[in-house]
Amino acid sequence: MISKKLKEKIKILKKETFKMFPENKTELYYKNDFQLLIAIIMSAQTTDIQVNKANKTFFQVLKTPQDGINLWENKIRGFIKTIWFYKNKAKNIYKTCVKLHNEYNDKIPETLEELQTLYWVWIKTAKVFLSVTKNAPYLAVDTHVHRVLNRVWIVKTKNALETNNKAELIFTKNDNAKLHHSILFFWRYHCIARKPKCSKCKIQKNCDYYEFNNI
Repeated sequence: MISKKLKEKIKILKKETFKMFPENKTELYYKNDFQLLIAIIMSAQTTDIQVNKANKTFFQVLKTPQDGINLWENKIRGFIKTIWFYKNKAKNIYKTCVKLHNEYNDKIPETLEELQTLYWVWIKTAKVFLSVTKNAPYLAVDTHVHRVLNRVWIVKTKNALETNNKAELIFTKNDNAKLHHSILFFWRYHCIARKPKCSKCKIQKNCDYYEFNNI
């Protein structure tokens, strides 16, 4: 059972973040679903800006899983060497290309379970991919979404996985896909890790972080 106070917090979070960021579209650069999947894999612990810079060139030659196989791991490294953990990412991009080609006939799986059989694809990656490509009702929780939801005390959890499990119980499916990007933009441009813009925040009256820190 969700308390009245929690329902009000969720209502205000939705209202204000939807108002602040009405477009709710991914900022990752891509031209097909395969490129989007690769871009999401690359974006782990790396900004979308850095990923997009690399992919403006990389995606000129990487358009299908077969292209990734033809490039091999070393050439993939060369294209993405400006992003964090590029060696591990290059290895797993290559292995994902091989798996997609050999086991899925170059088609991207359409379920959370199948997507997670790919390399470097976790529950958050799979949810982001399906929310963008299929408008699937998923809220993809990473460390940033975890931080925001805990700051406003919509959840009280220790890590992103706990937050993901809790969020599945308290958010409605109708709002999840849209809510993912609005919260993502909220932390990226407003509720940042250091020095969040609390003084200008429309959620401050319902934010326990703001109240606790007497900002």
